[in-house]
Amino acid sequence: MSHADDRWDESTLLRVENLDVAVDGRTIVRDASFGVEHGEFTGLIGSNGTGKTTLIRVILGLLAPAHGRVLFHGQPLGRSRRSIGYVPQKVLLDPDMPVRARDLVALGLDGHRFGVARRSRDTNDAVEEMLEAVEAQGFADRKVGSLSGGEQQRVLIAHALVSQPELILLDEPLANLDPGSAQEIIRLLHRIVSRQRVAVLLSSHEMNPLLPVMDRIVYVANGHVASGTTDEVIRPEVLSALYGHHVEVLRVHGRVLVVTDPSEDVPSTLADHPPIVVE
Repeated sequence: MSHADDRWDESTLLRVENLDVAVDGRTIVRDASFGVEHGEFTGLIGSNGTGKTTLIRVILGLLAPAHGRVLFHGQPLGRSRRSIGYVPQKVLLDPDMPVRARDLVALGLDGHRFGVARRSRDTNDAVEEMLEAVEAQGFADRKVGSLSGGEQQRVLIAHALVSQPELILLDEPLANLDPGSAQEIIRLLHRIVSRQRVAVLLSSHEMNPLLPVMDRIVYVANGHVASGTTDEVIRPEVLSALYGHHVEVLRVHGRVLVVTDPSEDVPSTLADHPPIVVE
């Protein structure tokens, strides 16, 4: 079962069509279809272990699907992957690594080159512009490994964006951040989307922090996907179909809570990893 928009056409930036993905013989994603439009902020929402990272790996070309395809500008990915920026879920940065924040951002432009080269004025200007965009000028000359989690996320976002991609994928960028830092990252991303018209696909297990900025949601549960606007997807009938179990949706003070009837047997994926957490 897959519930998805039927609005995608050749002008859609990213199209995922009827995707089946298996890892070690186990099917992780079944018949997933969704799209991301130019300059759109899309949340890839689901509990831990539901396949969000798997979908991102397929889009990046790191994992081949068992069935289906991923199109960029209506064409198979190929070299167009250069137009996709990426912020991974986990990056371990040695505090003693002699790389400044601005150096890491610059690697987004010249990291493919061997040896040490003098950076051009254009490269330096692009790095400064991106440091300013993510409000990282104040720590640009500090070792990147010594930065806080929120500061490192800003630098990693700048690194992914400095080459001016059309789409940026972010795998759980809000994980392990305090609420204040998470809100700052969301605010920065939304502003960059608005100014630079770059599309964002951001995975998260929490939807509420993203509600003010999401144009579209891709909800992943039980190996299936539903996509559309928040009002189209976050409905009892849609989520119940995804989970194969009755689900209620409560809206309180601008926040959303997905709940099940406690008298019923709840699937482990829902009981162990509630899909929405109200802060």
